[in-house]
Amino acid sequence: MMRLVATFLLVAAPAFAQDPAVPTYVDETMAAGIGGTYAGDWEYMVGGGAASFDCNDDGFPDLLLSGGIDPARFYRNVATQGGPLAFVQEPSGLELTEVVQTYPLDVDGDGITDLALLRIGEVVLMRGLGDCQFARANEEWSFDGGDAWWSAFAATWEDGQDWPTLALGSYIDRHEDAFPWGSCTENRLYRPGDAGFAPPIALTPSHCPLAMMFTDWARTGTPDLRVSNDREYYKGGEEQLWHIPAGEPPRLWTADEGWQRLRIWGMGIASRDFDADGFPEYFLTSMADNKLQTLSDPVAGAVPEYRDVALSRGVTAHRPYIGDDLRPSTAWHVQIEDVNNDGLADIWVVKGNVDQMPDFAQEDPNNLLLQRPDGTFMEAGDSAGVASTDIGRGGLLVDFNLDGLLDMVVVNRRTAPQIWRNTGTGEVFGFAAFRLLATGANRDGINAWIELRTDGGTQRREITLGGGHASGQLGWWHFGLGTATIAEVRVLWPDGAEGPWAPVASGGFYLLTPDSPPVTWTPDRE
Repeated sequence: MMRLVATFLLVAAPAFAQDPAVPTYVDETMAAGIGGTYAGDWEYMVGGGAASFDCNDDGFPDLLLSGGIDPARFYRNVATQGGPLAFVQEPSGLELTEVVQTYPLDVDGDGITDLALLRIGEVVLMRGLGDCQFARANEEWSFDGGDAWWSAFAATWEDGQDWPTLALGSYIDRHEDAFPWGSCTENRLYRPGDAGFAPPIALTPSHCPLAMMFTDWARTGTPDLRVSNDREYYKGGEEQLWHIPAGEPPRLWTADEGWQRLRIWGMGIASRDFDADGFPEYFLTSMADNKLQTLSDPVAGAVPEYRDVALSRGVTAHRPYIGDDLRPSTAWHVQIEDVNNDGLADIWVVKGNVDQMPDFAQEDPNNLLLQRPDGTFMEAGDSAGVASTDIGRGGLLVDFNLDGLLDMVVVNRRTAPQIWRNTGTGEVFGFAAFRLLATGANRDGINAWIELRTDGGTQRREITLGGGHASGQLGWWHFGLGTATIAEVRVLWPDGAEGPWAPVASGGFYLLTPDSPPVTWTPDRE
């Protein structure tokens, strides 16, 4: 169904200064109880993911960290609302080795979160049993986990299906390590079958992806699959966009349809509607060549022709901004969130050299790019206290202690992960957070759109499962409100239904279901 989207221009409130308020982040890694490493050499140079999800229905996001050759580590969130970050490592059934990427999703639609664990070897789907316990489900769900160097994941629900459609990307042929270039192995699409999943469909040509995302970029109601590929290892490849028509074989968008050839060292993808035209922009991480793409002709059913506005917006993030190492940067995970709650989405990028690559920076700090009212961005990683130069890979921005401020976790290669608590900016900025409770199989509303409007304009975000680098999350979806005390929210659900605008107050957590007003949620522990 074609969705008609009202367009609102973001208007800067008079209270905004030209430069945004900078949040203060406090490193609480040791105190929070987070440890271990993402370990391993050649086959573990990419990956290193984190997943957050609520597995015991207390509303607080729990945490899983991939371990590489070491076992993955599950941490139950025991923080109190507004207090220091606190986790307890517990056995969960997720302690597999060779885990490189971690993504939460409710595969079987039973209301309990499951996990997709991408590994060196077999992908394993872990069924949630409740109370943060998990069990292998490949055989039960007729899922063929293959045997590859798995490197990218995305999920969606196609119309009328009770099971998700999964996309899996694989990297180079592990048996060609003497000459890996050009040896990218086969990507796969898994669609629902008679009992769980049907046999996988090859997504070829395959070009060593490190990120995938199902996204309704043209607002037609049917998501396509965007694939970001690492040009370091393919020959003759490029970034890809796949048609995924219901009941039909997947096929690539072509140059004749408007798809433009782009070759980067594709690492991660994130999306957000920055210019309030109703269509998402895409940030693509790479090695010294990060892109911020905006649709050239933003109308429903447009052709996929994009302009790169990274330079004009000040988000190239192509070299270190502290220290004296001026060699190009290597960017991995990216996430777009409002970290200072001023009502403008910001860009966070995790950095780290692949493995002593001499042409690229060794001391490569993570970026925290804060958006100004004019749509440009200011680097604030150093002043915010998160300019770590450890060898970053995956990560998450999540409100772990439910105080309305987005905290930060980074998975580093061969060294300990890091977690920072956001203690705010000192400004009186509000927030609202929402959890989708959809009817039917797609219970978390993947590929829904949440729209929130205040006197300052309308914010939009598409709920996707994939993208970033190696990391995924479910739970609360966060919006900053700036100085507004009230707002209105609505959901454009994946089945095409448009919810009505409904009032919400600043500082609230809300459950959103179809055909019902928002329900205020309050944690049981404080």
